[in-house]
Amino acid sequence: MYDAAVIGGGISGLVAACKLQRAGYRVAVVERQVRVGGKAVSENLNGFLMEYGPSSVSGASPQAAALSTSLGLDGRRCGLGPNVHKRYLVKDGRLSGISKHPLGFFTSNYLSLSARIRLLAEVFQPIGQPTGQAGDETVAAFSARRFGQEFADRVIDPLVGGLFAARASELSVSAVFPKLLELEKDYGSVVVGALRRRLEGNKMPARLLHSWQGGIAELPSALARELGPAIKTGLAVRRIKRGARGYNLDVGGGDTIAASSVIIATQPHVTADLLGPLDTVAADAAASIQAPPISVIFMGFKRGDVEHPLDGIGSLSPESEGSPLSGILFCSTMFPGRAPEGHVALAAYISGARSPGLAGLPLDDQAGIARDEFQKLLGVRGEPVITRTHHWQRGLPQPRSGHGYVISRLSGLEESCPGLFVTGNFFTSPSIANCVVSAGETAERVDLYLGERPASGKSHATLGHVP
Repeated sequence: MYDAAVIGGGISGLVAACKLQRAGYRVAVVERQVRVGGKAVSENLNGFLMEYGPSSVSGASPQAAALSTSLGLDGRRCGLGPNVHKRYLVKDGRLSGISKHPLGFFTSNYLSLSARIRLLAEVFQPIGQPTGQAGDETVAAFSARRFGQEFADRVIDPLVGGLFAARASELSVSAVFPKLLELEKDYGSVVVGALRRRLEGNKMPARLLHSWQGGIAELPSALARELGPAIKTGLAVRRIKRGARGYNLDVGGGDTIAASSVIIATQPHVTADLLGPLDTVAADAAASIQAPPISVIFMGFKRGDVEHPLDGIGSLSPESEGSPLSGILFCSTMFPGRAPEGHVALAAYISGARSPGLAGLPLDDQAGIARDEFQKLLGVRGEPVITRTHHWQRGLPQPRSGHGYVISRLSGLEESCPGLFVTGNFFTSPSIANCVVSAGETAERVDLYLGERPASGKSHATLGHVP
C-alpha cells in the first residue's frame, strides 16, 4: 500500500513524486515507456548534442532553480553562450536581425514606422475589457489591443508559433502570458511595467535561459536517480478503481498497485481515458485539450558551410510569411558543447496548429524541407554531416480560449474523487519551469490530503519546506 501513486514519468510526475518522497511518503511512479522523462529527450552523437523536446529552462523560476540545486545539478548548469546578440524574425522571406536590447523593436526597421509609433503609444492605451469566451481574451486580441495589429501579427504571432506550436488567435492570454496581464493591471502599461522592472534589476526572460552540459534530459535522469526503486517502467495503467483505502491501479496481468492517493501526470488524452469511469466532466475537460503533432529536425554542418553568423538564439517566422517552419534554433550558439569544434548545430520545427499536414509527411521529406529553408534563410551550402528527425504525434498542449474553464473542471476532480489529483504541462504553459511549479503545488495538495488521514501522520507544513 503506497501513500501516493504517480501515473506518468515525465518531468511533472517525477517532480511531484520526488517532493512527496523527500517528505517521507511511500511513493510509486508508474511509467508505460521503458524510460522516464517524457519529451525531455537529449541525444549525444559524435559530439552533437540534440534535443528532441524542450531545449532550455527559465532561470526566472525560483522553484526550478531550487530543484536543480537540491539535485546537485548546479555544477553542470550552463547559461546562454556569449554570441547571443540578436533576435531574428522572417520578413519578406529573409531574416531580419533585431537587437536583444529592450528597445530593439523601436530602433529596427523590421516594423513599419507607423507600427513603431503605435508601439510607443502603448503607454497611453487604457486598460481594456477582455473579449472572448467568458472574458478570456486571446493572445492575438490582447496584443493588438495593447501594441497594435502589426506588432501582434509580426512579433507575437511568431513568438506563439515558436513557443507553443500554436496560433495566437486561438490561445488564452491569461493561460500562456499571465505576466503581461499582470503588468497591464499593475502599471497600466505593459511597456512601462517591463521597463520599470528592468530598472529594478530584473533581467529580461530570454537572458535567464539555461540548460545542463548533457542537455535537458539531465533533469529527469537526476530525479530518477533519487527516486530509485520507486520508479516502475514498462507498466501501463489500464484503469483506476476506487478501493476501500484509496485507489487500485490495474496494470495488467492481474497485477494491481494500491495507493491512498493518485496523481495523474500524463498527456491530456491519456488523462481523459483514465478519468472516464470516475468523473465524466473532468474526463471531457481533459479530452478537449488539443496537442497537434510536431517534428524536430536536427542537422549539423561544417561552420564554413553556413554563411549566417548565427549570433542569436534562433529565428521565428510569422504565419503570414508562409514558411513551413515555425522556427529554427541555433543550438551551438545557445549553449556550449552542442557541436564539435569547427561545426554548428541547427534545429528546425515543423509543427502544430499551423501545419499539422506537413508534420505528418515522411521524415525524409521533412528533413528536405528543413534543408531547403536553411539554405534560403541561413545561406547553408553543402550537405549536413549529421541529420536526425524526431516526430511527436502529440505535441505541445494548446491552452486555448476558455482554458480557465477547462482547468476548473479538472480541479473539481479533487472534490468528486478525494485523493485523486491531476497535474501536467497542460495546466499553464508547457515550459519546464511551469511544470516544476505546477507539480510542486499538486504535491502540496496531496500532502494536505494525506495529512488529514489518521494513518499518515503527516502535515502540510512538513512538505512546505521540501524543495
